[in-house]
Amino acid sequence: MPRRHLRRYQAPEWWPVSTKEATWVVRPSPGPHPLAKSLPLAILVRDVLRYTKNLREARYVIGNGLIKVDGKIRRDYKYPVGLMDVIEIIPTNETYRLVPHPTKFLWPVPISQEEARYKLCRIENKTMVKGGQIQLNLHDGKNLQLPYEEGSKYETLDSVLIDISGNKILDHVKLELGSLGLIVDGKNVGYYGKIIEIIQTYRKRGSTAKIMTSDGKEVRTIIDYLFAVGKEKPLVTIAQLQETPTTQ
Repeated sequence: MPRRHLRRYQAPEWWPVSTKEATWVVRPSPGPHPLAKSLPLAILVRDVLRYTKNLREARYVIGNGLIKVDGKIRRDYKYPVGLMDVIEIIPTNETYRLVPHPTKFLWPVPISQEEARYKLCRIENKTMVKGGQIQLNLHDGKNLQLPYEEGSKYETLDSVLIDISGNKILDHVKLELGSLGLIVDGKNVGYYGKIIEIIQTYRKRGSTAKIMTSDGKEVRTIIDYLFAVGKEKPLVTIAQLQETPTTQ
């Protein structure tokens, strides 16, 4: 696959672009999310939010600094946006969060200006860095360095609620029995409910888990596809999600 170009038929199936309209489509720049799990900013503006009619208009809007991602103006129309990213349309003061969708994989859900200050991130791994500090590596490419005593209480695949203006941790959700889990990948993407079972294996990411949705349906997935979003209620808005999505 060419590194700088992307044919439409090679794009992820969930992207809202037709393979028959043209040959090429915007290829995401290297960034915080992989190609298969992200959308170029131009496609989000043009094909999802429909603020523009064509790519030229989308590039104009983005290039003039009218779009923020996680509180920062992004002028690269190829910039990849993905899971839990906060999108702000500056002229209209509209804010969205990208959340899993049962048929569209990732889709924006409207949020308030207050909630746009926060982002829920999953801890992908932990490393020890110089000075005896622990570094938390998050799913969106962010890294947080904490003193050893504070950092040791966080585990891989736990979630943290951060203030995007200063990357300060505001809350912490452990991926454990009783927590609320959101499936973010696989054939059951979009299901959400309380974690009722975890079957541990030698390799943590190979473990399996079962959640129960609000309508009593039990859904099983691998733990690597599960995103802890809260205890009694979600820490961020995921109201657009359906409890019983159709099979893809």
